[in-house]
Amino acid sequence: MESSSKESHMILALEAMKNNPYLTIRTAAKLYEIPHTTLQTQYANVQSRHDIPTNSTKLTLIEETILLKTILDLNTRRFQTRLINITTIADRLRIDRHTSHIETR
Repeated sequence: MESSSKESHMILALEAMKNNPYLTIRTAAKLYEIPHTTLQTQYANVQSRHDIPTNSTKLTLIEETILLKTILDLNTRRFQTRLINITTIADRLRIDRHTSHIETR
């Protein structure tokens, strides 16, 4: 089954479940030939793991953007970007937010 076909079957199954409150997840999954676990996840509106930030994220998205712009700016001015310099910049961003230092591996 193609991806678009799976998606269309998923949408149809979800719509059928909304229109018929007596239709169970397993029954809808059998009718539309899709895995019941996938339908259950979609019905519960659970975010995929890809969309959820990890627990070990040290910087926020804004801080990462600032760090990246700083690195690119240093690079265009022909400064060498060493790991210790990047770590120092990241630590300064985190100190502003009152969190712990970033450790290098």
